[in-house]
Amino acid sequence: MIAQLPGFQIGYDDQGDGPPLLFLHGFPHDRTLWASQRVALSPQARCIVPDIRGFGHSSTHGPYSMDQYADDVAALLDWLQLEQAVICGLSMGGYIAMAMWRRHPERVRALVFCDTKAGPDTEEGKTRRDELIALVKRDGTRVIADAQITGMVGSMTRERRPEVVASLRAMMGRQSAAGVIGALQALRDRPDSRDTLKSVSVPSLVMVGEDDALTPIKEARAIAEALPSAARVRLDIIAGAGHVPCLERPAATTHALSDFLSTLE
Repeated sequence: MIAQLPGFQIGYDDQGDGPPLLFLHGFPHDRTLWASQRVALSPQARCIVPDIRGFGHSSTHGPYSMDQYADDVAALLDWLQLEQAVICGLSMGGYIAMAMWRRHPERVRALVFCDTKAGPDTEEGKTRRDELIALVKRDGTRVIADAQITGMVGSMTRERRPEVVASLRAMMGRQSAAGVIGALQALRDRPDSRDTLKSVSVPSLVMVGEDDALTPIKEARAIAEALPSAARVRLDIIAGAGHVPCLERPAATTHALSDFLSTLE
């Protein structure tokens, strides 16, 4: 489906009945990242899965920033005539979830932070983003897939589920250069969200793959420890998964989300 917003469009899926649950994919993914959870959780929740600006079937023009991505999510909720949703974000989607809490807290029913972190890029990280931008400008988006696929999945997935690796590589490689470059700039320039976490007052779930090399367990624990008691935080470590447990261990990820949703009812 396509939401036709003023000067901008968002591709999205909308399936199921129940409280709205909005999924935000990571970089450089699209909404198909959450396909298993969208289907499996649809009897329990209304699963809304958009393509973030620049990815999938969404418009590719800027501006690009975590705040703009969050404003896009709020605009989609307006389009769908929804006051609130549970916001579930993986990696870059987690940064957007934090921006949602900063900018639109009244739209957030609960938060799920999956394989993400709260701090900004280091100077070394910013330099690496700039190097990737130059590579994409020169060689296209497939260089991103080649550069990141090893760190994106856990060792068990690489060894036992080559079809998942191939599918993820294809997803990463088909994204637009404009969207990838814009996202790299947004990732490089994103704010420090550690103070944002301290103000969270809605129920929160933190999930992480036990073999995540990009945002390891220590980053998930740091988020959980920064959240106040009002967040009633839960921490789930997904065994046998790397940075994208929703693809690598879909049933375990769905189970953790389902359990969390049941506490909100």
